[in-house]
Amino acid sequence: MAFSLTVPFTRLAVEGLSPLFIGSARAVVAAVLAAAALLLTRQRLPRGVQWLRLAVVAGGVVVGFPMLTSFALTAAPASHGAVVIALLPAATATMAVLRGRERPRAAFWIATGAGAIAAVAFASAQPGGFGQLHGTDLLFFGAVLAAAVGYAEGGLLARELGAWQTISWALVLASPLMTALVAFSVSQQPPAATPVQWAALAYLGVVSMFLGFVAWYRGLAIGPMSQVSQVQLAQPVMSICWAAVLLGEQLTWAVIVGGLAVILCAGAAVRVRHNRRAAP
Repeated sequence: MAFSLTVPFTRLAVEGLSPLFIGSARAVVAAVLAAAALLLTRQRLPRGVQWLRLAVVAGGVVVGFPMLTSFALTAAPASHGAVVIALLPAATATMAVLRGRERPRAAFWIATGAGAIAAVAFASAQPGGFGQLHGTDLLFFGAVLAAAVGYAEGGLLARELGAWQTISWALVLASPLMTALVAFSVSQQPPAATPVQWAALAYLGVVSMFLGFVAWYRGLAIGPMSQVSQVQLAQPVMSICWAAVLLGEQLTWAVIVGGLAVILCAGAAVRVRHNRRAAP
């Protein structure tokens, strides 16, 4: 639910703020909250290779996904951006198998494939969907890959460091770069936006970049990640509904029917029992 508002609010924010400012400022806002939480609770520092793994998380979900989607949504409607979310569960499941050596049953992959097809078809039914490919799709595909890597690695790290600690350390680690990008973007184009657009940016920083990840990484840590990730198939349904309510984008019967299909596939995938056979 927290992530379902990310694409519509990003689309709203880019109407008044530069994509570079949005992608970096949201991370800085979240980093301030994360640093305060770490200091107040006196969390121990990550050790050794954990810093490198946190850099992977930061590169995927703190830098990669926010930046790429912010630039893409300057030209694409929020309904088109929901295609990113439609492909994320399948990409995350694949990364979980590769990185976490999970071994889902064949029934899981069938449900995952059906869910991905239903989600893409659902998003494609909207104006600006896959039926009208353009250059921003490369940014969206890059965002999917970045997020999938960040989700899989973050889910594994959450089992060692804790869910909110993982995203907090990733935000703190990326904060020098993101702060520098904020300063650069302000020097190039001083921000000037409406109160609503500033509120959208605040949501992206507080919820999409921090609080949402607390719940998300906790869920992935409980796992198995390849199954838990399929819950996100319901996200494009909610995102396009929010786009209709908040941005006035058209909501048709095709969206309603497609949304139901996506949710049913998500439920089927989550309920498939995980094959616990050890990887060789």
